[in-house]
Amino acid sequence: MSIFTHVCVGTNDLGRARRFYDDALGRLGYKRVADLGENGSIWGEDGPAFFVLKPGNGLPATYANGGTISFVAPTRAAIDAFHAAALALGARDEGAPGPRSIAPNAYAAYIRDPDGNKLAAYCFQAP
Repeated sequence: MSIFTHVCVGTNDLGRARRFYDDALGRLGYKRVADLGENGSIWGEDGPAFFVLKPGNGLPATYANGGTISFVAPTRAAIDAFHAAALALGARDEGAPGPRSIAPNAYAAYIRDPDGNKLAAYCFQAP
């Protein structure tokens, strides 16, 4: 069980963010579950979990330096597909798919989305 109700990042280009997350998160088995008009959209598996919004205060969206949001991936192949799709959609590579030493069987990839938010996908299944 997650300790979060949801996670949210900001965007300065909602159309680009929707295209990016529809494809990149789709590779992990997540889908867009709701749109909030021109304010943002929500992705998840069965309900709202990850929000991408235009900042409510009208200022430009910025990313957290030192912050990372990591998604559960069903397989290592899904991580490879997520990483490749993200890069094709304008993300910056922050760590190619591969084993990670943080836990047994950890396999992950890291990217920065087009707004600069640092994202990861992790799978802990044995190869």
